[in-house]
Amino acid sequence: MNYPETLQWMFSQLPMYQQQGASAYKEDLTNTILLSDYLGNPEKGMQFIHVAGTNGKGSTSHMLASILQEAGYKVGLYTSPHLKDFRERIKINGKDISESFVCEFMNTHKAFFEKNQLSFFEMTVGLAFDYFKKEQTDIAIIETGMGGRLDSTNIITPLLSVITNIGLDHTQFLGNTIPLIAAEKAGIIKPGIPVVIGEYTAETKVVFENKANSCNAPIFFASDLIDETKPSDLLGDYQQYNKKTVLQAIRVLRDLDLFTISEKDIDSGLMNVVKNTGLQGRWQQLGLAPKIICDTAHNKHGLEIVMKQILNEKFDQLHMVIGMVNDKNLDEVLPLFPEKAKYYFCKPNVPRGMDVSVLQEKAAVYHRVGSAFDSVSEAYVAAVAAAEKADLIYVGGSTFVVAEIL
Repeated sequence: MNYPETLQWMFSQLPMYQQQGASAYKEDLTNTILLSDYLGNPEKGMQFIHVAGTNGKGSTSHMLASILQEAGYKVGLYTSPHLKDFRERIKINGKDISESFVCEFMNTHKAFFEKNQLSFFEMTVGLAFDYFKKEQTDIAIIETGMGGRLDSTNIITPLLSVITNIGLDHTQFLGNTIPLIAAEKAGIIKPGIPVVIGEYTAETKVVFENKANSCNAPIFFASDLIDETKPSDLLGDYQQYNKKTVLQAIRVLRDLDLFTISEKDIDSGLMNVVKNTGLQGRWQQLGLAPKIICDTAHNKHGLEIVMKQILNEKFDQLHMVIGMVNDKNLDEVLPLFPEKAKYYFCKPNVPRGMDVSVLQEKAAVYHRVGSAFDSVSEAYVAAVAAAEKADLIYVGGSTFVVAEIL
């Protein structure tokens, strides 16, 4: 199979949460362990940082990778989901995994995948570990897909674990309370391995402390330990929290005496995240006059911060190009969006995409009024055509909406 054929096979035959939702979720690590054994346990003997959390995992992972790259190391980066091309999920020093490596890996092991009914995410994790091992990375930053305790990435023994924050998301899998979700994320905490916590509340702090104490794992609360942050090319207001998490993680990593990271490396790494890693979709400016901003924030925790930043912008008229997925709690997120705006509702082009009429009708209940469009691109074109130079256009509500615009 060539690369397009390989991707089509991967996406169509194997369960994938990004496309399907609940039916793709696996409740144990049996298949991942089976795959790792079959591949010769490529994760053994490698150096990792493991990153979990409700929001900010991607930004935090990319910032860490950028700093380590500036320090001269060969850095693997595994994140999800991708925006445009599957290969964005697996990178070394900002360069996507090659099409040929993906094809060779999938073609070589296709029979095993089919026989054992491995999920899209399970085999993708196996691909990443195999690639990083063969390419001999100095360190790899591994982002969990969802949760932590039962996430396919949780077979690694990292140098450091990082949990960015906890919010109500994926409640059908992780639990419907903040402490339950925190317990799932805390599942990446390993015996004796230090863990950095980004943001916390009283109810999540006790969960993290109890888990860390039971594992005899040193625990660091970044928001208490880092007073100031540094400038970055990632401009979203929420990055202030992520930068504190990253700076504390680098402090802990330095104390392990395994890596030499200077203050210059940190400064350069934070200022060159996009250049070094290719990160997109985080408060990304797509146009000026009118100013156009896209952002992948898609749950209450993330959207609260982004909407506040939107309202701090200067504009004559606000245009909102919005789409959602069908498992989104609209009663929770729609009130976060500004009432005084023109809305352009759309359906992202994935099976999980929410029907645009459902979104439009529900938004009207909260006095968010606008037109419905058959596609993200049509909604975007309409917003651009309607906007004056002093207006602001925001594109978001779902990672998939942003992906289609990029």
